[in-house]
Amino acid sequence: MKVKVPSILKSSPLIRRHAENPILDATRVPYPTALVFNAGVTKFKGRYVMVFRNDYGSLAQQTLEPHHTTDMGIAFSEDGIHWEVSPKKCFRLHDEEIIRAYDPRLTVIDGRCYMCFAIDTKHGIRGGIAVTDDFEEFEILSLSSPDLRNMVLFPEKIGGKYVRLERPFTVYSRGGEDRFDTWIADSPDLKYWGNSDLLFGVEHVPFANDKVGPGAPPVKTAAGWLTTFHAVDIDPDRGQNGWEPEWKKRYTAGIMLLDLADPKIILGMYKQPLLAPEAGYETHGGFRNNVIFPGGMILEDNGEVKIYYGSADTMECLATAHVNDLIDLCLKGS
Repeated sequence: MKVKVPSILKSSPLIRRHAENPILDATRVPYPTALVFNAGVTKFKGRYVMVFRNDYGSLAQQTLEPHHTTDMGIAFSEDGIHWEVSPKKCFRLHDEEIIRAYDPRLTVIDGRCYMCFAIDTKHGIRGGIAVTDDFEEFEILSLSSPDLRNMVLFPEKIGGKYVRLERPFTVYSRGGEDRFDTWIADSPDLKYWGNSDLLFGVEHVPFANDKVGPGAPPVKTAAGWLTTFHAVDIDPDRGQNGWEPEWKKRYTAGIMLLDLADPKIILGMYKQPLLAPEAGYETHGGFRNNVIFPGGMILEDNGEVKIYYGSADTMECLATAHVNDLIDLCLKGS
């Protein structure tokens, strides 16, 4: 039996949705597509870059055959708000074993752009890491064993090692149900990963009862690693809420602060959602309503934090806040 989460959740008043949301949707993509969401966003070589999950075909096709018509597109921006989508798609893995690649997360480390991603395979979901210098050629550095996804990299080595957050599918060890938590691991070379530890579990987040996992890659501040996460609650009383006959989940975005020298230490976590589904484009008319999934976060020189998030599994949106406000939320906790 899952713990009941309040039926009404509110976003922090310190965060602001951008007036031009959605900043990217299917109508602005120059090739057939149905859904544009869960993008990785970063600044790279002087401009903003967005690699987005592209579920192509029509909405009717997505309803009949979801999970098989997915690839990735890429867009560029001078201001992080207005985007030009390249007519050439970005990244696709598909063979006899791999069904699709999706949900990119971008991190710049030492002048190169690294992309974490998920792949569906005939033997389960795996997480991958690739590196690129031009978004045309990618070198795949590692693929995890099943079942692992939602991996994000820290933007620099910590204690001489690369570090990532991840969400394994620990079904058997968590009571035989989808109760998934956030873990942390490190690597000497981005290929071989170990020293895995639980960072926090579902029970540590009052607005989750089903899953908690990484969101956008962390950003470095003087106070610590500012880190978003996604939190999921299930309510059996929810009925159809999007394309599926029954969609009982709600996704929200949370925020926490991790220690700079040892990110296994949580310095503070905001005990309310940073972003909860409230705007019309988050709660109505989407592929899966009531879904917010943070996939990109950029700290600007003026202290503004841009948080890019997928809305209703349908479009890409932007919210902003000041970095000091977000740090205060984490340290105060509620």
